[in-house]
Amino acid sequence: MNKKLLQFSVLILLFFFPTISLAQGDLMIMPKRLVFDGSQRSQEINLANTGSDTAVYAISFVNYKMTESGNFEQVDSPEEGQRFAEGNLRYFPRRVTLAPNEAQTIRVQVTRTGNLEQGEYRSHMYFRAVEEQTALGQEEAKEAEGISINIKTVFGISIPIIIREGASTTQINLSDISLNIEGENPKLSLVINRSGNMSVYGNIKVDHVSPEGVTTEVGMVKGVSVYTPNKKRIFSFELRSAGEADLSTGKLRVSYSEDIGKTLATKEIPLN
Repeated sequence: MNKKLLQFSVLILLFFFPTISLAQGDLMIMPKRLVFDGSQRSQEINLANTGSDTAVYAISFVNYKMTESGNFEQVDSPEEGQRFAEGNLRYFPRRVTLAPNEAQTIRVQVTRTGNLEQGEYRSHMYFRAVEEQTALGQEEAKEAEGISINIKTVFGISIPIIIREGASTTQINLSDISLNIEGENPKLSLVINRSGNMSVYGNIKVDHVSPEGVTTEVGMVKGVSVYTPNKKRIFSFELRSAGEADLSTGKLRVSYSEDIGKTLATKEIPLN
């Protein structure tokens, strides 16, 4: 008796979060986040297809919570202290078709903000490549023991869209800073502590200050966020520019600053 061949389509969803300039699966998105703070009612997101095939993307909202380690987990309802923004956002179009090297603008508008409580509202706009399109690529079916597996890869990218209502009460401090000099590059670990009603998004800079007062930048990482309602973010990274600094003496100065240059927190630790 002939065995029936079972067809399986395996959809692999790849989620990429905006810690750097965002481009994956031949889709480039700029900017990597939107913030509505009362000064604007609408903003634009620019999409560009950098690939060689036409691609179709469906656009929707998803909601995530951030873990203390910085990972994202999708949630259906907000946790205590968390508010979703999708109910106060409109966007158009909801689906785009991009030919090779073609660009498209998505307009996002804030609506119904008259009764918003003070604080922050956040949802993520999700751009999902429609799997039927040849732009996604499709492997040939592979047969093994009567089973045919058809693998398709579906790329998805999400960016946060934030609505802020009222004045920020957020404060930041750094704690639990430690340096591990084992391995090819020294590694710095720290905790970013957040209090108040809004999230933060900024850059961590590490300077080495020698006993003679010479300051050398030994590490920098951009786009580190702590989203509401999280009270802290545990973070570590390599000091890739530490080669010329003597980390056995002097001190390290660690600072966390917004993109516009405002320093939110600074802490120094001795090295001897």
